[in-house]
Amino acid sequence: MDPANVTQVALTAPSAATMSLLTLFINAHLVVKIVMIGLISASIWCWAIVIDKVILYTRTRKQMDHFEQVFWSGQSLEDLYRTLSNRTNFGMPALFVAAMREWKRSHEGGRAAIGSLETRIDKVMDVTIARELERLQSKLLVLATIGSASPFIGLFGTVWGIMTAFQGIAASKNTSLAVVAPGIAEALFATAIGLVAAIPAVIAYNKLSSDSSALGARLETFADEFSAILSRQIDERQAA
Repeated sequence: MDPANVTQVALTAPSAATMSLLTLFINAHLVVKIVMIGLISASIWCWAIVIDKVILYTRTRKQMDHFEQVFWSGQSLEDLYRTLSNRTNFGMPALFVAAMREWKRSHEGGRAAIGSLETRIDKVMDVTIARELERLQSKLLVLATIGSASPFIGLFGTVWGIMTAFQGIAASKNTSLAVVAPGIAEALFATAIGLVAAIPAVIAYNKLSSDSSALGARLETFADEFSAILSRQIDERQAA
């Protein structure tokens, strides 16, 4: 190889400094920059949702454990209702208060209101469970969307970047690797950011969906148990 050509390639080859991630972003095409910024914003949003849900599920799980311990300790249901009725409740306490409120309203109307009381209590608890699940599962769809869309958005940035790189090759009429490498690196950087946003979002969505389903199952189990207790008391009052 001619020494002059070797010198020219050495001078035009990208150094480690010029190939840094920040430099790749700065030198990228405007469309690729928009794609990168959007993917980085989506990744930050994803992690904010994950942290919020982890805190929420941990708090809800501890609250359920504490409430079940108090509920099955033998404390009077009336005393427990008076303690919780003036608070803003979530999870099992909200389920208990909703059922007890319907129980007390029905007894205010006399024996005639007891006939369909069990059905009304079941409906009230079903509505409460639905609201709690909606609260627990809110924003999980955002994680699913980020996880499924980010790779394709990153791929769009990659295609655009490679297309721009080839346009630069055609304009300069130089096909050396030193000319092609920076443009291709910028394009592949967009794909990498897309995967960085997508992979945690998919993993978090699956894990948090499983956790929310487990919490919902605990709510439904408690609703069935509490409904059985109230049904037994209804039968006893009707027989009296």
